[in-house]
Amino acid sequence: MPLSPTLRRTHPEALAELQRDHGRALFGFLLGLTAGDAQRAEDLVQETLVRVWQHPEAFASGHESMRPWLFTVARRLAIDARRARLSRPQEVDAEDLEQAPAPEDTVAGSVTAIDVRRAVGSLGPEHRAVLMQVYFRDRSVAEAAAELGIPAGTVKSRTHYALRALRKDLQGYGYGLGA
Repeated sequence: MPLSPTLRRTHPEALAELQRDHGRALFGFLLGLTAGDAQRAEDLVQETLVRVWQHPEAFASGHESMRPWLFTVARRLAIDARRARLSRPQEVDAEDLEQAPAPEDTVAGSVTAIDVRRAVGSLGPEHRAVLMQVYFRDRSVAEAAAELGIPAGTVKSRTHYALRALRKDLQGYGYGLGA
């Protein structure tokens, strides 16, 4: 008796018999469609049996065997599941997330850049020119001295005082601005 009279669902005994007769073959078929993913194949077998339970009219099709219908339903479910997985972002394990670098805070970086520009802009032109050469253009003291036309000792002195002024203006950042 495939139909349960009260629920209009497949009778549990008919469903259990179907599982016994075709479950192993259905699992093997789905295992091939899921590239060997046993968990996914088991889930698809269960989903296929839920469809049988929801559609008792399939038993009235007059076919000798339910296997072709079962395999068709299972194949369609596997295709739908694959499409759904491909349309979502790839799933990531919690362990992978712990090892991933923290996302950059672009707003904080922008605020920091504005503060640094303001602090450098507040320096006198001589100090700003020395910092531009030594830190932003990565020149040595001798190269900066030659470029600016001043003695190397003056470059060192201006660098020291410029960094000291920046350290004062940028206290909240905790930069290790050395001379």
